[in-house]
Amino acid sequence: MQQNWLSQYYQVSEVEIVYRNKIPYQDRIQVNRAGVAYEILRQCWDENRWELVEEFKILLLDRQNHCLGISQIATGGSAACVVDAKIVFATALKANASSLILAHNHPSGHLKASQADLELTRKLCQGGKLLDLPVLDHLIVTPANYLSLADQGLMP
Repeated sequence: MQQNWLSQYYQVSEVEIVYRNKIPYQDRIQVNRAGVAYEILRQCWDENRWELVEEFKILLLDRQNHCLGISQIATGGSAACVVDAKIVFATALKANASSLILAHNHPSGHLKASQADLELTRKLCQGGKLLDLPVLDHLIVTPANYLSLADQGLMP
């Protein structure tokens, strides 16, 4: 009787980590500059939402900077988007990524990093250093163009 009562308190779910990449290695795109990352993002962004709401996505890269995939992390309103670092890194770790590139759109079309953009980048770069998962760049994107924080010397 007592053992049955105790067993109710010690029940836990088993966590299993599974990873499968359906794209063969030789077919993965190598991201060797910001323009390549932008073209991947353009193909994956919903064209009806570019100028409607702010969205935050990550490109997941392997050790040779081949793109493993893209993941939508958050959707916000017309002027802001709340990004949870735990979701960013949980996604990257689940995909067995070696590095990542951050990206979000500015529905206004204005290609300038805000103080909030720079602070988020700093926070995620710090987290990436702790996990040996470097953040290589942060792109601000619009349908017509992009701003690379790395190219502008704004990465921490």
